[in-house]
Amino acid sequence: MSDKEKLITQEYSSLSATRNDKNGKLPWYFASGFLLFWGLLFFAIVIPLLYRLPTALTLEDADRNVYIAERAYKDLYGLSNLGTKIIGSKENEVDAVEFLLQKLNQIKEDSLKEYFDIEIDLSQASGEFPYSDLLNKYQGVQNIAVKFSCKNSTSQTWLLVNSHFDSKPDTPSAGDAGFMIVTMLEVLRVMSTTRQTFEHPIVFLFNGAEEAFLLASHGFMTTHRWAPNLKVCFNLDAAGSGGRELLFQTGPNHPWLVNYYYLYAKHPFGTTLAEEIYQSGIVPSDSDFTNFKEYMPGMDFGQVFNGYIYHTKYDTIDVIPRESFQNTGDNALSIIRALSNATELRDTEAHKTGNVIFFDFLGLYFFHYSASTGQSLNYGIAGTALALVFISMWRMAAVSQVSICYVIKWYFLVQVMQIISFVLGLTLPIVVTYVMDSYDRSLTYYSNPLLLIGLYVCPSLLGLSLPITFYYSLQQNNKISAPYHLQLALHSQAVILAVLTITLTSMGIRSTYIFMIPLLFYVISLMLNLMTVMHDLGYAWTGLLKLSQVAPFLYSSYLMYLFIVVLTPMGARGGSASNADLTISVLAALGTVLSFGFLVPLINTFRRPSLVIFTLFASTALTIYLASSTQIGFPYRAKTSGLRVAFLHSRNRFYEYDGSLSKEESGYFFSFQDRREEKALDGTDVDLTGLVSIETKCYTQMMCGMPMYNLHFVNNRLQSKWLPRSEPIVLPGTTKLELLSKTIVNTTTVRLEFNLTGPPQTNLYFQTYEDVTIINWSFTRKYLEESPAYPLSYHVHFNYGNDSSPLNFYFELYKWNGNFNVGLIQVGVVGHYIGFERDEHAEKFASTFPKYAILSDWATSYDRYIY
Repeated sequence: MSDKEKLITQEYSSLSATRNDKNGKLPWYFASGFLLFWGLLFFAIVIPLLYRLPTALTLEDADRNVYIAERAYKDLYGLSNLGTKIIGSKENEVDAVEFLLQKLNQIKEDSLKEYFDIEIDLSQASGEFPYSDLLNKYQGVQNIAVKFSCKNSTSQTWLLVNSHFDSKPDTPSAGDAGFMIVTMLEVLRVMSTTRQTFEHPIVFLFNGAEEAFLLASHGFMTTHRWAPNLKVCFNLDAAGSGGRELLFQTGPNHPWLVNYYYLYAKHPFGTTLAEEIYQSGIVPSDSDFTNFKEYMPGMDFGQVFNGYIYHTKYDTIDVIPRESFQNTGDNALSIIRALSNATELRDTEAHKTGNVIFFDFLGLYFFHYSASTGQSLNYGIAGTALALVFISMWRMAAVSQVSICYVIKWYFLVQVMQIISFVLGLTLPIVVTYVMDSYDRSLTYYSNPLLLIGLYVCPSLLGLSLPITFYYSLQQNNKISAPYHLQLALHSQAVILAVLTITLTSMGIRSTYIFMIPLLFYVISLMLNLMTVMHDLGYAWTGLLKLSQVAPFLYSSYLMYLFIVVLTPMGARGGSASNADLTISVLAALGTVLSFGFLVPLINTFRRPSLVIFTLFASTALTIYLASSTQIGFPYRAKTSGLRVAFLHSRNRFYEYDGSLSKEESGYFFSFQDRREEKALDGTDVDLTGLVSIETKCYTQMMCGMPMYNLHFVNNRLQSKWLPRSEPIVLPGTTKLELLSKTIVNTTTVRLEFNLTGPPQTNLYFQTYEDVTIINWSFTRKYLEESPAYPLSYHVHFNYGNDSSPLNFYFELYKWNGNFNVGLIQVGVVGHYIGFERDEHAEKFASTFPKYAILSDWATSYDRYIY
């Protein structure tokens, strides 16, 4: 050893207590206080800031030329009182249109005409486009577009602001998206009465058909005369009701848009993680932004809180706080004003410079930087962490008067234990999920989120603490002190995060920043400790560590709790095929590991850390018992968090090639929305005797021989069930398919032409026999060439709005032997009579459902023909 190394060793040895018996631990009862502190921090800071809203302005503030929540509230009261506004209904095609035109004409009348021009355009659109495994075809869908511009404006690059006024069945849609519609009205009202000019015209699009797979936005972009001038979109939608609106999509590849959000959003709330989760398909929803981003970049916002009432009859105005109007309105008005003056609109392609990473910190500050900067930042911090860990181990070796190889040997042993802890922290909540699911106890936390602490957080903490604590209780090493040994555990956690950061960054995952943030703050504390003697003074280094982990704890718990709040209600409408508990348990586990990864090992600075482990185990066991065996764990509550029950009153008829009716049946077609399926109704008055699975039919009959309404029904078909009823369903209307002509084109090709009439929502299924091929048809060629995978058939989802004229279509079929006097193709026709009145039998059946059930039902017909 050189003289310099000896001097360093002697200096640190004189300052450091390097033996276990000289490093006293705190009394065991301080351990509970340690964990309690972080829990209180979460409830005292994270939750209040997550739900924080600004003060709602009233009409008394109207002279300030600001967004007035009270005016928007009054507009929504009128719009939501129109009731269900489904495409094709009077409420949607007439009442809502008249309501909005009246409001818009009043805004135009009150505007500063010497400053602004307002042009109101009511249009209809027809078209078609593939959407997942089906083809959307529509006609007569309505859009109300308002071009708002300054006098004598010459700009040919315009801003689009969009939301929709139509709704799903059986909901007044106050939150989705009446809330956003009145936000647009109020923004237009304020801007048109304020002497503040802007460069680029703004098109406010009030579209009348979003809920039926984004029809109106597609029609507007493909047919409207203003569409070519639109360069940026600002889309407003909802997957909940009330609270703050989340920026969950942007761009793509236009980071300047996020910079405008950073500069002008008064109440920032957004994260790249939301964008990547949404685009992964986990969220069972879609927005008009899907159509718009094919033509222009933009930003997509959504209400995300209180998703329990989303698409239900409880989506009413009374559950939306006025402060929520103010929050969204303040942001929308400020950002729209800024974008209408953005120089980037003149040539958006010139500013297409790559992707972006963005996130808010507790709603207090908004961070954003380019994806390339994020890569450099992630790699740099991960590399620094690895370097500092090595320097720390070198210091340990020097102070402990052992070789660096000796320290590294022990480090590798600790690293193995920490990897086990990390894995257990992530997997134990998943194990709980599978155990609960195997006993039909999914969604126990649905109405009681506090159960998540015992079900998932405590098992995750248990997994994080058990292996490393067990290791420290057994290891006997007098050459490396206990405080140093504990530092090795934290270094191991840092190495895990560094490896994850490097790996995920190399895969192009922008949300890797969630691993980088706790790692960054650990690097800061480690660097400061290394710059002082605190690194080597017993447990003194834990002070800086705890202080440094406050910010990452707050952010990680804030972010993961946000997604738990958003995704928990979605678990009751995502279909029974998926186990929603798995998603929630993974989020809870990830949040726990990120929040406590550098904190849990510190329980070993207290005496008898096994008491902490025992407490965590007891909390988990008690919660599992309460969730699985008591009313506390029953998922559903009337009005606030109900059981979604979707069933169709269906009359199914099967016609053969000669026109004869071979089979007819009536019953209720259930598409269960959550994991518990019909078991959620056990012990109630609902008589489900005779309920059978349709899974086998899905492999033998075209589209299971059932009236699928939309993709959610199709995707959940294998878990759907059929309940026969003896009385035939009396349909309130007729869905008629007529064969107009059968023309032999040549020796191997025949052309069939059809005419379809029926309700505004109909479905067509097509399936040829084995020796027959569709070589041409009247629908888009793209869908013909990209047919759905077996056993799905071709599926055309047809909707009409203000144009009920018949649908005419044709097929050209190829058959090699030219024998066209046999069955060539099966055609299924489904008519959906939404908004019908139940017959006596159906009304009696519906009345037996418990109060916590939210019914979504209507009459349908399914007719299968062979041609």
